[in-house]
Amino acid sequence: GSQERGHPVTSYYQYGLGVLALCVHRKRVRDEVVQRLLTAQHHGRLGHGGNTVDTEAVVALAFTCLERRRLVGTELAAKLRLAAHEASRSMAKAQGPDGVIGNIYSTPWALQVFLATGECQTEPAFGRAMAALLENLEAFGTAATMAQVLPVLHGHSYLDIASRHCGEEPDTLTPLDMEPLPEVPGNKTVQLVVECPLPWCYDLRLYDRPVPVPAAASLLDVLQAAAALDPREFRFHTQDTPQGPFLTQVLGLEARQEKRNYWQILSAPNTPLQMG
Repeated sequence: GSQERGHPVTSYYQYGLGVLALCVHRKRVRDEVVQRLLTAQHHGRLGHGGNTVDTEAVVALAFTCLERRRLVGTELAAKLRLAAHEASRSMAKAQGPDGVIGNIYSTPWALQVFLATGECQTEPAFGRAMAALLENLEAFGTAATMAQVLPVLHGHSYLDIASRHCGEEPDTLTPLDMEPLPEVPGNKTVQLVVECPLPWCYDLRLYDRPVPVPAAASLLDVLQAAAALDPREFRFHTQDTPQGPFLTQVLGLEARQEKRNYWQILSAPNTPLQMG
């Protein structure tokens, strides 16, 4: 896809993750495969707009791995080293006043880059991001998100995964008794707005209604309540993933990876939600 169309069939996040996985296992990839990833980073094509920290981080880790494992020539290795440090500086600039880089889920990726490149020793953003991560560990409740956080908490990155010794630990895994979340009394009203950019749709605003829900309602609860209010006016679909339900369709408009279009979830007027 990257060769024929100028971008991957899926995303640069998955492209970078694939190169990183091959490199960690010391599998050589052709220089032109790496070069296309380097070109995409250089021309700012890694994301679809909005937060691209996780994609930039995966790509920077792949570059650092290729250079460190000496799986590319000297000239390309120098370019990869420079690109990884540029990505690291970009992540430091993306840090918010709360210490979070991008959002809470992309913060562990950024921290892995600081660790892999050795900039954790000199980059002030590292300490602030680590403090923010420790304050928000409850956000990492699935196996997939925990897997991104655990190496960082041990001072490692995915580059170290293959060299870690995992001793057998029979009968040490015990289920964790999760206490139910405390109930929040009362109700609230959420103004639910669905927009579709012109000229994709005839009208910019497709749905705009107040939806009454319990005070502790999640976004998914709000969507379900809106559908229950009037199924003809509002409908949506989700797809189960390791990170939880993923919003795939609203009012018949479908997020399609092959066409590189996705639903963006915002808190008015334009703040991306930290959690789904």
